[in-house]
Amino acid sequence: MAGLRVGLTARLFTAQALVVFTGAVTLGLVATAVGPAIFHRHLQEIPGRVDAATNHHVEAAYASASTVSFGVALLAALAAALVVSAYIARHVAGPVGQLAAAAADVAEGRYTTRVQPPRLGAEFDTVAASFNAMAARLADAEENRRRMLADLGHEMRTPVATIEAYLEAAEDGVAVAGEDTLSVLRTQTARLRCLAEDIAAVSRGEQHQHHLHLVRTGPAGLVHAAAAAARPRYTARGVALRSEVAADVPDVEVDPERIGQVLGNLLDNALRHTPPGGRVGVTLDRDPAGVRIAVADTGDGSAAEDLPHLFERFYRAGARDRGHGGSGIGLSIVRALVHEHGGRVTADSDGPGTGATFTLVLPAAATRTSAGNPPAGQ
Repeated sequence: MAGLRVGLTARLFTAQALVVFTGAVTLGLVATAVGPAIFHRHLQEIPGRVDAATNHHVEAAYASASTVSFGVALLAALAAALVVSAYIARHVAGPVGQLAAAAADVAEGRYTTRVQPPRLGAEFDTVAASFNAMAARLADAEENRRRMLADLGHEMRTPVATIEAYLEAAEDGVAVAGEDTLSVLRTQTARLRCLAEDIAAVSRGEQHQHHLHLVRTGPAGLVHAAAAAARPRYTARGVALRSEVAADVPDVEVDPERIGQVLGNLLDNALRHTPPGGRVGVTLDRDPAGVRIAVADTGDGSAAEDLPHLFERFYRAGARDRGHGGSGIGLSIVRALVHEHGGRVTADSDGPGTGATFTLVLPAAATRTSAGNPPAGQ
């Protein structure tokens, strides 16, 4: 990186020196061509007769004085200009070299590297700020990747261990193949399959690779269908589920299957975290951006510091831990699909034990943004 910095400094200095040299040569040529002619004309305007010897001596004196003074001034100007050029070249090239070194550090995986604003203008400060933001996002992505791999390993460990235990028991003759054994193995393999499908779904959503089949749809039908599909599970668990739909809500342009998946995930999440005897409500009403669908439960709730992370893959904290089941990816799928529809989803809670509300906002069909591009501020 030092070689790059020196090279850039040399190039900037050479460019500055070339400009100075070109200006000096131009100044000398113009002064040589214009100065003597103007001086000679002024001599001719002197009253009285000036003899040839005097005229020749005066012109020679002018030429000598002009040459010496011009030469000294030119050398002094060149020296000063080159010193200033060297300073400017180093001042500009230094931050660029630091940025290049920092970029190399990030390329090698050192995401904590940051650069200071060079204060060479708004453009340079913007580049430095953008670089620091990029490095911070890469650091967050790397941390999420490590946590995801660790959590993924944890999620897979239980079903794999269960399958392995049954296979070892069968090999040792301790267990025999039967309906109970097959049921356990089928359940564990289904869990692995669902985990793989969830990971693939959230990855496609985050990369905007879902193929959405957008149709103009009444959101009330989506809410009623999702509530009807979830009601048997709620009844079996002893949790009340109610839905409330406002009148005259605008249509939305969505993929009904994907939004059904979003609402199903939100209802499943609410059911997992609401104890028997609790309540979950789904409400649909207008929003300045279009329509708003809220899923509110009376369950575990979340601490304020956990709310911004609930939509991250495998994130669990406080009451929302692995003991409640689920792959830890459902809310990530929700966020990815909602963003692909140009909407937004948020989570709110007053704290542990107070329940939680997940709010989904979709733009109305007439004002909907392009799929995959969330509104500004998302």
